[in-house]
Amino acid sequence: MNIPITSFPRIIIIGGGFSGIALAKKLSKQEVQVVLLDKNNYHTFQPLLYQVSTGGLEPDSIAYPIRKVLKNFPNFHFRLANVTQIDDKNNTVITDIGNLKYDYLVVASGSTTNFFGNAEVEKHSMAMKTIPQSLNLRSLILENFEDALLTSDLNERNALMNFVIVGGGPTGVELAGALAEIKKGILPKDYPDLDTRSVQINVIQSSDSILKGMSEKASEKAEDFLEKLGVNVWKNLRVTNYDGKTVTTNTDLVFETATVIWAAGVKGALIKGLDAADFVTRSNRLLVNSFNQVKGYKHIFAVGDIACMVTDDFPNGLPMMAQPAIQQGRQLGDNMLRLIEGKPMQPFIYKDKGTMATIGRNKAVVDLKRFKFQGIFAWYIWMFVHLFFLIGFRNRMVVFVNWVYNYVRFDREARLIIRPYKKKNKV
Repeated sequence: MNIPITSFPRIIIIGGGFSGIALAKKLSKQEVQVVLLDKNNYHTFQPLLYQVSTGGLEPDSIAYPIRKVLKNFPNFHFRLANVTQIDDKNNTVITDIGNLKYDYLVVASGSTTNFFGNAEVEKHSMAMKTIPQSLNLRSLILENFEDALLTSDLNERNALMNFVIVGGGPTGVELAGALAEIKKGILPKDYPDLDTRSVQINVIQSSDSILKGMSEKASEKAEDFLEKLGVNVWKNLRVTNYDGKTVTTNTDLVFETATVIWAAGVKGALIKGLDAADFVTRSNRLLVNSFNQVKGYKHIFAVGDIACMVTDDFPNGLPMMAQPAIQQGRQLGDNMLRLIEGKPMQPFIYKDKGTMATIGRNKAVVDLKRFKFQGIFAWYIWMFVHLFFLIGFRNRMVVFVNWVYNYVRFDREARLIIRPYKKKNKV
């Protein structure tokens, strides 16, 4: 990999997500050598992926070059690599561009879509965890309307304009709201010769409420917002299969649709070599102690979505969200320096800053520690928080200008089929 030999301890970080970037920034001015490995050369602001999928933003608005984040730090090195295995016995990371030894290893590989073992659903549905996946989804949504114009088969046309979102968490709710606004404000202008009133947007949730991790008030208000936008919310319903044309459920209810978007869960992106059953949870996360050390290891750590830190407040591990990842990355940077210097590490304590979700124009729900907001004020809070945590001044400005333009004109300029996506078994 042409990494310089140094007398400093070498810390390898696998993954350039929220936790990996936060850790690298914390360590990059210290007397350690930091090597960050990622299969992409950019950091993705995942909370806004749904806006790329629905034409609200271009992908470069929510992506930022990893090299640029840490360009002024001499002991930092980035390599574009796909990590295939960890050899813990020889302290070596094995990648598609070569192998590299470490003194300390931090796994920040993030998460991937969890299809819960349903291979048929995985084959035919759309995921939305990466920028390429979001661009595929954007193309498919727009192609569906183009195909609907061409067919004279009413059932086929209805299936092309029927969208099923599986999962009523923040991702599913925000995506449904965005699609509803496209149906209301854009489709009638773009497709005047198509009866866009036939567009159906369905959210399927397996439990008795959407936004399960938020307050009851937030859940109820979000459902109310969705229903006023014309979204069909189906609760206590579980998808059992999707063959590319028909969604079957645990009831007699079926959906004929060309597009299923799977937002029903995530799991840790495990790496071979750290997959022993005694420290991997059911959701493919690595069990870590309060110092983020992987169970059974002193020099291997895990942070972010891949790490499962069990606490009294979170018996199933900290939530797989940006804030825990950022906080873990920052504190681990301090703890690794303490460890190298022979000082005792400090246990990680998660500071819950709240959760939020937007359902569309002037509609959002925010749960803070002491206060809960719904409606337009919550929407302003949501926008401010997301702009604040975006990396790069240009990205913040581009996103802000896009939001202002979309709000004033009720438009989404990025509804472009840049690269056509042809789904297998398309209706």
